Amino acid sequence: MRFRFARDDYLFIAAGAFVIRLQPRPSTSATLHFTTPLLAIVLTVLTGLMIFAALGKDPIRGFEVFFMNPLRTSFGVSEWLLKATPLALIAAGLAVGFRASVWNIGAEGQFILGAIGATWVALNFGGYPFLSLALMLGAGVLAGAAWAAIPALLKTRYNASEILVSLMLVYVAELLVSWLVFGPMRDPMGFNFPQSAMFAPQSLLPILVPGTRLNLVLILTLVVLIATYVLMFKTHLGFQMRVVGQSAKAAQYAGIRSRTMIWLGLLAGGACAGLAGMAEVAGPMGQLTDRVGSGYGFAAIIVAFVGRLHPIGIGLAALLMSLFFIGGEQAQQHLGLPASISMVFQGLLLFYLLATDVLIRYQIVWAARSAQP
Repeated sequence: MRFRFARDDYLFIAAGAFVIRLQPRPSTSATLHFTTPLLAIVLTVLTGLMIFAALGKDPIRGFEVFFMNPLRTSFGVSEWLLKATPLALIAAGLAVGFRASVWNIGAEGQFILGAIGATWVALNFGGYPFLSLALMLGAGVLAGAAWAAIPALLKTRYNASEILVSLMLVYVAELLVSWLVFGPMRDPMGFNFPQSAMFAPQSLLPILVPGTRLNLVLILTLVVLIATYVLMFKTHLGFQMRVVGQSAKAAQYAGIRSRTMIWLGLLAGGACAGLAGMAEVAGPMGQLTDRVGSGYGFAAIIVAFVGRLHPIGIGLAALLMSLFFIGGEQAQQHLGLPASISMVFQGLLLFYLLATDVLIRYQIVWAARSAQP
């Protein structure tokens, strides 16, 4: 088998007497635009079963542990929903920017800054009921947006790549939170562990279901998803952002300011990521540690694209990605597999999504070798 590019718009795969051609479609397939994520999910699960078999585990048992065990109890379902909330929050904010072709890859850093901002409020104003949570929410949103404003400024002022700047700022954020929990924010009664003091009860999000950790962030997530839908599909501003994303030249001709869209796209992503960081420290963690960055910011990028940058799709994709996180923990506990197995599933999902997305613009054509152009 050999591969060659004979023309810019054709890929030939020569195999024996036949040639497989990827031929451009007359127009993109709207049906495949929504079905390829489902195909990618199916291929991810099948490949995961083969990985279980290759590791010497029963694939059926692996499927049961990874995908079914987390949902057998009400507590498991609550944890599933809890882990889905930061993924959906961050992905909703990223989708706003992605629609305008603003590529914010640093949501993980913005998530961390949101957690830091909320922690500062909790440690200094944690004794005030209601006011404490309101201030923490505002601080988390503002801190995440401020961190995203750095690549926005450098992009609009110096045309720096927002991809590289936002990504590099993730490592700055990780070093910043490490310095804080080892220094100014370290709990003096914490036996030198890198963590802040535990938050006061007034600084914790209210629990929705007694006996679980599921809290008010679920309601906040639904509100953000609805607000994202209204912004993107029911407002003139959302229409402008979609025009910029689809054709920068058409947007320029229509008088739409691309700089404004860059700022809005990055600030929306940073604000939502900061809100997710606030919810993490005010919810299941109850304090700030150097491990607050748990990969949600990077996983949310996959969630946004699997969900087709649509709030409904993002919600469903976040549930799937949450299952990957919890399934990895279950596989570690019951099958003796490393916790990184969840990242393998995340990578497979992204790989298959990118691969199957080719079919949206191209169709597979089989031809005899002699019929090759």
